[in-house]
Amino acid sequence: MILLTSGVALWWGAHLFKRLAPEARANMGDKGRGLMALLIALSVVLMVLGYRAADGAFFWGRHPATVGINNLMMIAALYFTSPGPKKGAIFYKMRHPMLTGFLIWALAHILVNGDVPSFVLFGGLGVWALVEMMVINRAEPEWTAPAKGKIVKDAMFVGISVVLLGIIGMIHSYLGYSPFG
Repeated sequence: MILLTSGVALWWGAHLFKRLAPEARANMGDKGRGLMALLIALSVVLMVLGYRAADGAFFWGRHPATVGINNLMMIAALYFTSPGPKKGAIFYKMRHPMLTGFLIWALAHILVNGDVPSFVLFGGLGVWALVEMMVINRAEPEWTAPAKGKIVKDAMFVGISVVLLGIIGMIHSYLGYSPFG
């Protein structure tokens, strides 16, 4: 569990560093980008290795209904992390669509993985998304929504999200996790 919690903590630190210590980050210049990217990549490696090795209490398991809800939530998560909300006509006024998509992704995974390692990984990342939204809103209170796009863009990105869900599902299946029941 140490690797997992270290990975989640490193993810938080690398992502929040710019907002919590803007002067220190600015002093790093362009070299700081590479370092932050390396720390984020390291955090992902730690989370993957830690999650696969972690053991903990089990509270609930997969159920056909939760798998279906999870997959619908994943389509929404993929849509919100796409350019769709900013280019479309439905959610263009949403300030943090990518972080919202990330939060939906985390909740969808908690829904079908009711064990302590999942709470640490997906819960920790979901809370990070909420904190990140609050920190951004506090640091940059003024925000202007992009211009309203066309509904066709929303439909296009929803379609792309469905295709991506299929591809991600195949990768999950290859890794031994059956996302479609």
